[in-house]
Formats: sequence, C-alpha cells, structure tokens
Amino acid sequence: MTKNKILVVDDEEKIVRIVKAYLEREGYTVVAAYDGKAALDMTRAEAPDLILLDLMLPQVSGWDVCRNLRAESNVPIIMLTARDEDTDKIVGLELGADDYITKPFNPRELVARVRAVLRRAEGTPEKRRVEFGDLTVDLEKHEVRHAGRLVELTPTEFELLRVLAEAPGRVYSRMQLLDKVQGYAYEGYERTIDSHIKNLRRKLEPDPERPRYVVTVRGVGYKMEQGADA
Repeated sequence: MTKNKILVVDDEEKIVRIVKAYLEREGYTVVAAYDGKAALDMTRAEAPDLILLDLMLPQVSGWDVCRNLRAESNVPIIMLTARDEDTDKIVGLELGADDYITKPFNPRELVARVRAVLRRAEGTPEKRRVEFGDLTVDLEKHEVRHAGRLVELTPTEFELLRVLAEAPGRVYSRMQLLDKVQGYAYEGYERTIDSHIKNLRRKLEPDPERPRYVVTVRGVGYKMEQGADA
C-alpha cells in the first residue's frame, strides 16, 4: 500500500516538527517547506497528496500559494494558521482550501482531519452516474461534466456535490452537510459550507447568482434540483 505524501508548509520549525511526528506515526510520508516560494517549488517537484499550509509565510503568502496552486492543481489543501477570524476562514475556503484549522491545534484532531480530506480525495468506487439535465456526476470516475465539459472540483467540492446529487430534492441543513462531507459537525463551522457552495455554483452554474442545480432553501439549507432544462 502506497503511503500518502504530505507537504507541511510553516515557517515555525517547532510546528513542523510536531506535525511531522504525528503524521509519520500514522504512516504518512512528510516533506516540509518553510516559505511560500519553496512550497510552490516542492509541490511541483514532490507531487504531494495533501498540503498543510500556513498563511503567514515569508516570500509568498499562504493566500497566494493557495491561489497559485488552485490555478494548476486540485491537490487537497488544509490551511493551518493562527488567523482565526471568520472572514479569514471564508476567504481561505473560497480560494479553494478543503479545510481550515486554527492554531493552537490538537495534533490528534489534525491527523483526523487529514485522514478525512484524503479519504474524500480518493473517492468512493461506485459504478454509477447521476445526471441532472446537462450536468453529469460520475461517481466511478470521480468526475463532473457540464454540457460535456469537464469541471475541475476539489475533493471537498466533489464530496459535497456527491451528497446532494445522490438524494435529489432532499434538503440538507448546513450541519448535516458538514457532518457528511467533513466527518464532523462542530457549531461555528457550519457556515464554511456556504463557501464551498459558492465555489460549486461558480464552477457549475451558467448563472451562479440564479442557480439551477444547487439551490438554497431559505432558513433550512441546500438541495439538488434537476435544472431548468432537465
């Protein structure tokens, strides 16, 4: 069984040592970078399966690292940072991060979150497709197409779409979606679902301001519709 490779990006050597020790104890291969430029270079050279990314980095900020990587890759990214304002979390998720952990953190929780994101990235080998008009969600191939065009999604975005697509018409609350997608449902984190929904709509909907597929049920949550042209 191939071990997942994780890139830890942080300018604090102590943090890197702690994270590395816990992840290696779980059998992961860990490489490290201590600034944003090195993070970009190592991602391209090492092809990690997941990146733990600090935001306050020398040379290139974590925000810009995430933005650059999302322009060329869907590698899972978990932001690990002392910035704990809700606006920071929302911006990070809207840039394409799959999860957001604030410092100080519990190393065991960090390992659990890494495991959950990697599990989503690996996907579920089910031999079926779900179709909504000109939108096709292929669960076996782990891909999404809109009008025949391949849509690039992050692992978290795909998992969120999968949950909604498997039960068309069913309304999920934010907490229910958080539990199904992230594997935990802590109060205070449920609004992160809104950021992922916003990203999904931007990628899937002809007009993200007037969604046809991922629809808001006011005061409750979200559901999957067939689309106006279904």
